[in-house]
Amino acid sequence: MKLKSSTLRTFTALHTWVGLVAGFALFVAFYAGAITVFHHDLMVWQSPHAVEQPVGTLEDAQYLLDETLKRHPEARNWVGMLFPGEESAQPLAYWPDAQGRWHYATPDDLQGGAEPPSAALSELVNALHFSLGLPVAGLYLMGIVSLLYGVALVSGVVIHLPKLVEDLFALRPGRNLKRFWQDAHNVIGVLSLPMHVMFAATGALLCLATVVALALNPLIYGGKLAEAMPAALDTAPQMAAAGTPASPGGLAMWRARAQEEARKRGLDAFEPTYLKLTHAGDANALVEITGEVPRTLGSLGAVALNANTGEVVASQLPGHRDINHATLSIAYRLHFGEYGNAWVRWLYFLLGIGGAFLFFSGNLLWIESRRKRRQPEQGKPQVWMAKATVGFCIGACVAISTAFVAAQVLESHGAAWGMDTATGLNVACFGSWAACLAWAAVRPPIRAAIELLWAAAIVTALVPLAHGAMTGAWLWRSAAAGHTALFAIDAGALAMAAGFAWLAWLTGRRSRTGERNSVWALPAGI
Repeated sequence: MKLKSSTLRTFTALHTWVGLVAGFALFVAFYAGAITVFHHDLMVWQSPHAVEQPVGTLEDAQYLLDETLKRHPEARNWVGMLFPGEESAQPLAYWPDAQGRWHYATPDDLQGGAEPPSAALSELVNALHFSLGLPVAGLYLMGIVSLLYGVALVSGVVIHLPKLVEDLFALRPGRNLKRFWQDAHNVIGVLSLPMHVMFAATGALLCLATVVALALNPLIYGGKLAEAMPAALDTAPQMAAAGTPASPGGLAMWRARAQEEARKRGLDAFEPTYLKLTHAGDANALVEITGEVPRTLGSLGAVALNANTGEVVASQLPGHRDINHATLSIAYRLHFGEYGNAWVRWLYFLLGIGGAFLFFSGNLLWIESRRKRRQPEQGKPQVWMAKATVGFCIGACVAISTAFVAAQVLESHGAAWGMDTATGLNVACFGSWAACLAWAAVRPPIRAAIELLWAAAIVTALVPLAHGAMTGAWLWRSAAAGHTALFAIDAGALAMAAGFAWLAWLTGRRSRTGERNSVWALPAGI
């Protein structure tokens, strides 16, 4: 297929500039997203000895729910709870107070606190993935970035369509570094294109669903979006309290009734994972039981019950749900790879790292294509793009590894220091990231790149050391005990550290032996 040269130039310019505008945010989204695939395993890794903790029972969960409703009257309006299982060995209750602040309680901490136990690290990495850690506006920013990402994908396909097969098998290492980076950029982009299309579509949907609904409010909802949203997102209908006391049923009855309803729909393996209870103790109390149905694409489904009688009020189960619930459930599971086993999650991890490389290499290609080959002094746009790429992207890698190390230290010593883990992690992550940006701003780009890559290698290598030193769960002990998740995280950190060290060595060699007229060559006298 041949395209006019003018058409190719237009799409190349579009691909380049959209990639540059969105590339920094997408680098962080993909790097953090690769890690957040193991969201539940990170909670176990952060909490000392959590892997050895026995899984709680339904009786433990009932005790927690009863005590939460008894000790915290505001929870009777709305309370959620995780059943003990794979995500959390012990049940966890959570509810908002009158000011909208969330509280969390466990059987070991019935009074509760403002921070979910052992979730600070996984929540931080997840927040970096979907909002860059920015409150409120970050989610919508990433939605717009996802749309730009889609534009970059379409324009990239148009550019490479005439020689798609040729690009797929072209990887030519050698002295021509620009050609090598271009080949690597093309190969990864072409091979992972279907998954990138899925990530762009589901990312935009998950981030911008509310914005789209607001835009369509006059046309579809007749200006009554506020009334329509709960029905679109929840299974249980909105119902005001009757003001008449009633005796609620228990977890065992709710669980059995939800599974019975699932079996009626032909789903024998419905396993409840969490619930939402409203107006506890009132005649209009409702409970929504959400659970997983293995081997289905959108595996989460929910059954809403009258909390007092167990009567089924509504259900949204795989194969039997409306378009809103089916779309959101499938988009979420596709985006995070939660429809498959461990091999699927590792594939998503590799795709995340590959995606981060894709955006990093895009910036390198922009810098290289504007290199002034006949003069040592390079243009300011190239120099500052190099500084920004090094400080922001490599700095993000340093910052996330720093948060991992800080998580272990704060879990062990944070209480003695009077610092909660979540606050400490934010300080460690964003403080080290800001320091990397400042360092890159004042150093020549090549020096900053080498130094920050070595910093990333050292801090990432400290991750398993901090874990072993603070908990005794050294790498070899985790392997011997069969604690696969702990071993995989520590071993993965060591592999990443080796990768950063290798890149630092390659970058150092490039600075000494590569072409001199470049931002990646050591300036004279340094």
